[in-house]
Amino acid sequence: MVKNTLLQVWPIPAFDDNYIWCIHDGESALVVDPGDSVPVLRYLEEHKLTLTGILITHHHADHTGGILQILQALKESIPVYGPASIDIPGRTQAMMEGDKIEIAAPRMSLKVFEVPGHTLSHIAYFANMQANVVEPMLFCGDTLFASGCGRLFEGTPTQMSESLAKFAALPKNTLVFCTHEYTLSNIRFALAVEPNNANLLSWAERAQEMRAKHLPTLPTTIGQELQVNPFMRCDTKEVLESALSISGETSLPTPAHVLAVIRAWKDRF
Repeated sequence: MVKNTLLQVWPIPAFDDNYIWCIHDGESALVVDPGDSVPVLRYLEEHKLTLTGILITHHHADHTGGILQILQALKESIPVYGPASIDIPGRTQAMMEGDKIEIAAPRMSLKVFEVPGHTLSHIAYFANMQANVVEPMLFCGDTLFASGCGRLFEGTPTQMSESLAKFAALPKNTLVFCTHEYTLSNIRFALAVEPNNANLLSWAERAQEMRAKHLPTLPTTIGQELQVNPFMRCDTKEVLESALSISGETSLPTPAHVLAVIRAWKDRF
């Protein structure tokens, strides 16, 4: 996956299609959204890593279910960062929009975004490495997926549109670490929305090859998603035309209106 002399980011597979991301420097590690404790503890032991923190994006059980078991197994006081606006068992640090997190080991700085949509209290973590050692990184939970976005369980299309706009404003080389391997099914839907998108057609071939070799299709990048992800392209002519066609509407005045149509379409696709 992503590797350099200072930080490495590796996916720990869990359940059917989850990725628990492990960020480490060869000695100290953070894990993101540990829904299951067993693969996390096994990975830490196999790689002789000391866990120094847990990052939580939202309250769903497949992202939080392993927290208490990890803390109990390690028998240490480990900070658990998570959204402030909802109670998550084990969380010790309540995070809000604009908060900064300074991690000593592995050394990194994180900025918190509130990104409601999938859930009302969803947050994301952005690491902008200033030393040009690694590319910026976004740990976005279930808000943004490769070629897709999270289902709107609690939030509104307007909230999701605004959340994705925050991501769209990030540097195009930002690596996007989503937490599910949904890419192939997302691509099938994206091709229904934009069948003539050359970038998407090329990506579909590459993603198929990667999955055929049992390789993760992640991380993606913000630049890539702006080219192939219909939910990041709600202001483009092609996506608007598809949304108008499928909805029967004569006008969809904002990207949020377009997103509402194509998200509902995806839900029944």
